[in-house]
Amino acid sequence: MTDTPRPAATTATDTRAGGDTPRQTLVGGNTRLYAVLGDPVGQVQSPGLLNPLFARLGIDAVLVPVHARPADLETVVRGLQRVGNLDGLFVTVPHKTAAARLADRRSPTVEITGSANALRRESDGAWLAENFDGCGFVTGLTRAGHPPHGARVALAGAGGAGSAIAAALLDAGVARLTVTDPDTPRLTALVDRLAAHWPGRVHTGGQLPEDTDIAVNATPLGLRPDDPLPFRPRELRPGTVVADIIMKPRDTPLLREAAASGLPVHHGSHMLTGQLDSYRAFFDLRAPEPPTPADYQTEGWKGPRTAT
Repeated sequence: MTDTPRPAATTATDTRAGGDTPRQTLVGGNTRLYAVLGDPVGQVQSPGLLNPLFARLGIDAVLVPVHARPADLETVVRGLQRVGNLDGLFVTVPHKTAAARLADRRSPTVEITGSANALRRESDGAWLAENFDGCGFVTGLTRAGHPPHGARVALAGAGGAGSAIAAALLDAGVARLTVTDPDTPRLTALVDRLAAHWPGRVHTGGQLPEDTDIAVNATPLGLRPDDPLPFRPRELRPGTVVADIIMKPRDTPLLREAAASGLPVHHGSHMLTGQLDSYRAFFDLRAPEPPTPADYQTEGWKGPRTAT
């Protein structure tokens, strides 16, 4: 992370609700920037999660959506990486695999999965890539009462998010993970990487096994209303949990059909909220320390110090 101190945010307050709830950070000359990259980008929910967090913590920062098409991604990322007050990037579909290659350093998770959903600027100016999709998904499942340990899981999608979720599920102790994807070379490459770390528990398949306990959609299918279903919930046995990682729309066609079939459903928003603590640690998001008497006596004092 950069060592540049983060000034305290100036916030508006919602007086209608009683007076003290931070409503929005006011952007100024000292504001630190974060961007979330995607194509499309209208569905992203991270600004609605992170910007209120900045306000609650009193951090002068803002997260904005950036629509970057695949052909322009490297140009956009390289340009943003040169913005002096930009501290981090978030990445969504379809850029997670490409973004991993645009970092100077990659975490072990990124090396295994080949994808990233967050990049931060280090103190030496280099960019480190990490992927929290998997741990966020597992955290969300567990909090919702669907712990994956010992479960038989079927996962549709071997792309950027799917690869991270697959690794996290195996690390969480699933008994069996079956991965499907129409891109055979991509599927084979992912399974080979996973099998090197978790031998005997990861398999490929054209259909979801009949004894599946948790069925997961980690593909973009469902973002658009005319998308086909990634799999048919009605073909799953009673009690199978059907999970989707798509956050908007909240009730995707897959989840609607699963609910209509009497199956328990798990919404995509759980994956994002499950990542919040990881984001806070990765980007070192902490409230600034209040000023001390010594600060006020220091000539040229600019504002409260950040915690060390």
